[in-house]
Amino acid sequence: MRFCSLGSGSSGNATLVEAGSGAHTVRVLVDCGLTLRELTARLAQRGCSPQQLNAVFVTHEHSDHIGCASALMRRHAVPVWMSEGTWRGFAREHAPPPLLRFARDAEPVRIGELLELRPYAVPHDAREPLQLSISDGQHRLGILTDAGVETERIVQELQACSALLLECNHDLQMLETGPYPYFLKRRIAGPRGHLSNDSAAGILSRCAHAGLKHVVAAHLSEQNNRPDIAALALAQVLNTAASDIVVADARHGSPWLDVH
Repeated sequence: MRFCSLGSGSSGNATLVEAGSGAHTVRVLVDCGLTLRELTARLAQRGCSPQQLNAVFVTHEHSDHIGCASALMRRHAVPVWMSEGTWRGFAREHAPPPLLRFARDAEPVRIGELLELRPYAVPHDAREPLQLSISDGQHRLGILTDAGVETERIVQELQACSALLLECNHDLQMLETGPYPYFLKRRIAGPRGHLSNDSAAGILSRCAHAGLKHVVAAHLSEQNNRPDIAALALAQVLNTAASDIVVADARHGSPWLDVH
């Protein structure tokens, strides 16, 4: 199994995960918060096309995550999974389209023969947000963005993962002294907002183990964080160099990373 970010931040989020066995490959896109044209271009840079996606999983209805989900279903016949709450928060139609699939907290989802998705609930200001871990039967990738605070459930789901993609949305001091209005600062730092570098480091400290091979800092705020600060916060937990932490860029994402 391997994964890469196609872009991560308030301007759009998408993570491509694929697993292969012989000539058979299964591909899942986690979030598609871009225009269809931009998503298609970024997939092509990774040697993939929308038609090669086996499924899309949308974590919640905010535009930087749900993006072109409807267009993918209509134009490329790609099944899209999301919670019923996410659909109700987004829907412009009365009836769900045929390729929409509803995911539920703690109910595993099989994608082809090679991948299993395990959704889990997180605190965020959306209708029914779900993050997830993904397994190929041997190793797991844990994904966590758009959560306000650490919970025991989050830690439970991310333990024993071989790779983690963790939200490092903001540096607390930069947020407090930055240009955002007071109400927005409170929302971002609140229990249904976004994880700070310190919060992500706290989660990582409870999930780190000898088999953890990759840690990716994701969903960084362009106004309230810096890649070097986020990387250092996670690196200090692992007692490693900041250069060992991959930081997903808003426009270029991350390179392919193997999960083994």
